[in-house]
Amino acid sequence: MPKATSKTAILPEAAPAPDYDPDCVRCERLAAFLARVRSAHPAYFCRPVPPFGAAAARLVVVGLAPGMHGANASGRPFTGDHAGILLYATLHACGFATQPEGARRDDGLALVDCRISNAVKCLPPGNKPLPAEIRACNGYLAADLARVPEGGAVLALGRIAHEAALRALGERPSARAFAHGARHAVAGGRTLFDSYHCSRYNTNTRRLTPEMFRSVVAAIADHLRGRGPADGP
Repeated sequence: MPKATSKTAILPEAAPAPDYDPDCVRCERLAAFLARVRSAHPAYFCRPVPPFGAAAARLVVVGLAPGMHGANASGRPFTGDHAGILLYATLHACGFATQPEGARRDDGLALVDCRISNAVKCLPPGNKPLPAEIRACNGYLAADLARVPEGGAVLALGRIAHEAALRALGERPSARAFAHGARHAVAGGRTLFDSYHCSRYNTNTRRLTPEMFRSVVAAIADHLRGRGPADGP
């Protein structure tokens, strides 16, 4: 990797890439932060977190980034933190998960016609990735969303995930504003659904209630109903 000239130095945005590179260090700030966290928490995963679920799933859920003591610790998206409690319970209630909880990577949870990814694969300081880091990681997300078949759906959790998903799908983020409960027709005959992120802050402040979140995921289930199951593992 070329020597970086600043603490936020990032390599130029890449062309579409595989959806996961366990050794990616494109973003110097994130790589350095992960190294410090790894030193403080040697039992934590502390690497880019791979997507979870079948590659050919008709629904891909896009979050923001791994949480410090959640996905960054467990190595599986939304596993071990507060946001995962509501996410997995809702996916299970709507038929997209085999059990309502996801506490550990080896807990036997499986997704059904669903895959979970993130706009940024690495833990960012303060849970706030920089715009350049989101762009640098977008090739991985683009490769992930490219597998969503015609008629499939993408669920964006929050505005940043919404914009990253649109960019990964080859759409202009400015053309489709984020709004909780909104749905947008996007390239390839797919549909992008929006929800507030199921974070502790949003649920504690009631910006997002379990009923609000379930309404969005149930709408996706209705959207997919009547189509055959996705091919693949």
